[in-house]
Amino acid sequence: MMARMGTESSFEKVYIGVIDDDQSICRSMSRLLRAARFEPVTYLSAESFLADRSHPKFGCLVLDVRLKGISGLELRQRLSAVHDSTPVIFITAHEDPAVRLQAEALGCDGFFQKTASGTDILARLRRITGREATASGGNT
Repeated sequence: MMARMGTESSFEKVYIGVIDDDQSICRSMSRLLRAARFEPVTYLSAESFLADRSHPKFGCLVLDVRLKGISGLELRQRLSAVHDSTPVIFITAHEDPAVRLQAEALGCDGFFQKTASGTDILARLRRITGREATASGGNT
């Protein structure tokens, strides 16, 4: 099988779960991800993500640190508790070194301010999902 070789991988769908309680962030992340040929699936809360039993297998989750209800950090803990090893990138509007350390201790694969460059976030997602070779445009 040649699942990740040549142009075949460019047709392989890679789903990215976006969990943020700000609908405008979900919309803008969806546009960014679609432009980079990812398949975004958005949730406005950790609870709605957990309730969705029919979601696809995600290549990565993009979690807001501060969510109403279950926080992004708590969601990561819950996923780890059930041995869900889906990579996680945290995004936040509030830089707090203690929260960043906590996220890193939980095994995050990236930590970004919501004002971070979309290019930087996409570069990390491409590394995480193994899509660097299929990315067109500049390298970061």
